[in-house]
Amino acid sequence: MNIAGLIDHTALKPNTRKEDIEKLCVEAKEYSFASVCVNPTWVPLAAELLAGTDVKVCTVIGFPLGANTPEVKAFETTNAIANGAHEVDMVINIGALLDRDLELVEKDIHAVVEAAKGKALAKVIIETALLTDKEKVMACEIAVKAGADFVKTSTGFSGGGATPEDIALMRESVGEDIGVKASGAVRSGADAEAVILAGATRIGASAGVALLTGAKIRSDY
Repeated sequence: MNIAGLIDHTALKPNTRKEDIEKLCVEAKEYSFASVCVNPTWVPLAAELLAGTDVKVCTVIGFPLGANTPEVKAFETTNAIANGAHEVDMVINIGALLDRDLELVEKDIHAVVEAAKGKALAKVIIETALLTDKEKVMACEIAVKAGADFVKTSTGFSGGGATPEDIALMRESVGEDIGVKASGAVRSGADAEAVILAGATRIGASAGVALLTGAKIRSDY
């Protein structure tokens, strides 16, 4: 199974440096990954390094807690796109979902979707490790209602990560027209194949090269 074109090659650690982004982009071009996923401050550099290639620039919004206001997330999205982002992965307001303030959750997602509309793909991180199955379904349904292009399992910063079971549940919840991104805990080619078979159409991993080459993976994020 050729998975390179499904991978968002990721560097989101707080101690990421310029040299790390440069290496990430070189690898992304070499292996023809779908995108690089970087923190917003690195979007201009990644866009410059990947100009003229098919590799997209992805960034994160409201990351990693999801606790910013919808207005701030919308501004982050607009700014990221202006700086060269083609895709944005936003973290939902997790506390609002747990409180069943579903109107705020939808408003939060919709703010990003509207800011990205016609300019960038909008992926919605629901942070599966913090949710029950019922809440995962709820979050997915709200993301679809708000117009998201993808739902995504995890930030990688709240424990847990993608499982085939969660991917299957998310795929069932959103139907066939929305992407599902598995992120976190995909640490081998076998892991990648399992989540793809469960319904994932994108994989977020800092270990993208190792997934393809079989090299030892020290950590996922």
